[in-house]
Amino acid sequence: MQSSTTPGRGEIVIRRAVARDAKRLTRLVRGSRAYEGQYAAMVAAYRVGPDYIEAHQVFVAVDTDDPAGRVLGFYSLVLVPPELDLLFVEDGTQGRGIGRLLVEHMQSEARAAGLVRVRVVSHPPAEGFYRSVGALFTGTARANPPVVAWDRPELEFLIP
Repeated sequence: MQSSTTPGRGEIVIRRAVARDAKRLTRLVRGSRAYEGQYAAMVAAYRVGPDYIEAHQVFVAVDTDDPAGRVLGFYSLVLVPPELDLLFVEDGTQGRGIGRLLVEHMQSEARAAGLVRVRVVSHPPAEGFYRSVGALFTGTARANPPVVAWDRPELEFLIP
């Protein structure tokens, strides 16, 4: 487990997700304000199930001071082909370094798995975040209607 202390919070611990986290992760995805309006259709029926958690490298960030063990954010690293499939931080905790901590953890896991790069097809409003944590723009993933009706930036992390 990796941990860090963030301003205004206790210790943030990143641990491997387990099946019982599935409903919490699904709620986090579906409730994200980043997917309101035109983007709502993309996550309206999205489900992070126990099978997904078992098949991929899914990690959650939790605040150790919260007795309920509230999930503050999570990411999913798909190993083949290498892709950061999901990364979400709870709306009320954004801007506190949790996303950066998750990306650093993902890079560590990718390195341990022998990966040299990890692709990200970004939600358009999240492109700035990914660039700020070191992802490089590589192109554009074209729209795939009806679920994804807009082009998305494609980026990658180089894993040293």
